[in-house]
Amino acid sequence: MTDIGLTVSRETISQLEAYVALLEKWNTRINLVARSTLGQIWDRHFVDSAQVFAYAPEDARHWVDLGSGGGFPGLVVAVLAKELRPEMLVTLVESDTRKATFLRTVIRELKLPAKVIDARIEGIESLQADVLSARALADLKQLLDFADLHRKSGGVALFPKGATWKKEVQEAQQSWRFDYERFTSKTEAEAVILRIGEIEHV
Repeated sequence: MTDIGLTVSRETISQLEAYVALLEKWNTRINLVARSTLGQIWDRHFVDSAQVFAYAPEDARHWVDLGSGGGFPGLVVAVLAKELRPEMLVTLVESDTRKATFLRTVIRELKLPAKVIDARIEGIESLQADVLSARALADLKQLLDFADLHRKSGGVALFPKGATWKKEVQEAQQSWRFDYERFTSKTEAEAVILRIGEIEHV
């Protein structure tokens, strides 16, 4: 349980392992991740989240993760940022109070450069993100609504998407104009990470 696809210190791996332990403990009480995925938790959630980090601009200072749930990719990003981007703050937006409490617990115990906002995404003022992420939250059209609200001018959005990503792009293009690059996922052959730049209403 040591390869996350990035070169990091043993201390960072230990922090991720501590996060795994907290997740498994809390998951017995609140549904942070599907229990069917616990057996593949490292690849399914941690490696899958870590790969998103690699596509962020190196000068990013504020990363906003929407609908963080159990902390993917936001908390994984925060653990990596502690070592690799110490100047970066990660803001996790999670409206479920119990999940937000879990996120704050991990942040406190691991002393992560992160904070939690427990509110609805559309109900808060623009967070002016240099990088915006969301995993398994909504279809791309809805995510672009959120990105339009919370992304800083010149910022990027990083959205992991499954096998139907092309269909989602086509549907989103009916309402939005946007530039995007796609990167093949390291954890699922048909999945991609979409890196989206300029966004404007059609």
